Amino acid sequence: MTSSQTIPIAPVFQDSAAEFAAVRAWLWSVAALVFVMVIVGGATRLTESGLSITEWKPVTGAIPPFSDAAWLAEFEKYKQIPQYSQLFPTMTLAEFKTIFFWEWGHRLLGRLIGLAFALPLFWFAIRGVVRGTLLAKLIGVLALGGLQGAVGWWMVASGLVGRVEVAPERLAAHLLLASLTFMALIWMVIGLKPPRRIERSAGAIRSQSLSLMWLVLFQIVLGALVAGSRAGLSYNTWPLMDGQFIPPIENLLRMSPWWLNFLENITTIQFQHRMVAYGIIAFTLWHALAASRAMPGSGAARRAWAIAMIVLVQAGLGIATLLLAQGKLPIHVALTHQAMAFILLAMTTIHARRLRNRPEPSQA
Repeated sequence: MTSSQTIPIAPVFQDSAAEFAAVRAWLWSVAALVFVMVIVGGATRLTESGLSITEWKPVTGAIPPFSDAAWLAEFEKYKQIPQYSQLFPTMTLAEFKTIFFWEWGHRLLGRLIGLAFALPLFWFAIRGVVRGTLLAKLIGVLALGGLQGAVGWWMVASGLVGRVEVAPERLAAHLLLASLTFMALIWMVIGLKPPRRIERSAGAIRSQSLSLMWLVLFQIVLGALVAGSRAGLSYNTWPLMDGQFIPPIENLLRMSPWWLNFLENITTIQFQHRMVAYGIIAFTLWHALAASRAMPGSGAARRAWAIAMIVLVQAGLGIATLLLAQGKLPIHVALTHQAMAFILLAMTTIHARRLRNRPEPSQA
């Protein structure tokens, strides 16, 4: 079977090569900022900083406290929520400033991403560099970013009353939106410059690449549930959980209604994250072998094997995070695990987009 062939590629833009390169560089830059945003968000979660700012001020909130009186006022607001009284009743003002700046930095980065996307989009649109379907898609990504800010506050609000942390399912929704934004940016930027030699893939390989991309996204959401419920602090052994590979069914489904176990039962949350990880390992290795047989020597086959190697490294990081979590998660290992998850998401998105073989429409 022919793995690739040279075909003529119509230019995506009718404008200059410089404008073409500028659009792609802009989208790559925003995707990189989203990646950084996710890592900072992970650090905010791991340092218990996410509830330090108890109000949502989209504009004025960009300015941190400067005077001692302003800092004391923010600290007093934090003292009113359950997290302070139940987890950190001896916290000092200096300690509060540390967690405040993590959350403030996370929110500020979100604002900067919004500006870094909206302002160039407006510039490219009024000059006619991007238009038609591509412009509509980019406006959709901008709207997704705005929704992300609202969901972020919805998440924080869940931890201000009656809880000492945010609701795990809201944390998962917040990370899901960030992941979809990240994927959309990469999907579009890859489609804006198809390679000169496009890969004629078997339909099965193309379908597998899409399935793998969505499976990785699903696993990231499950990881958010693990983080949000602190499930990583339980069953810190591998490959067994409390001496068993599969926990008793009565432990996995002890909550009623049954579906609540997948969102709030710590045993089930950790177990499902482990099982999906095993499934991804098996699937990526199978996909790499299948791509090598169907498309020997192709870029797709090389990418499939690269993805499989990243998955194995990611699994090792997950196991290390679990084994090293003795009452407290190892922040550096946990953040590396989260970063690798998004590198894997980027790789699977690029892989699936390359195999699609259709450029992004820019004019209509």
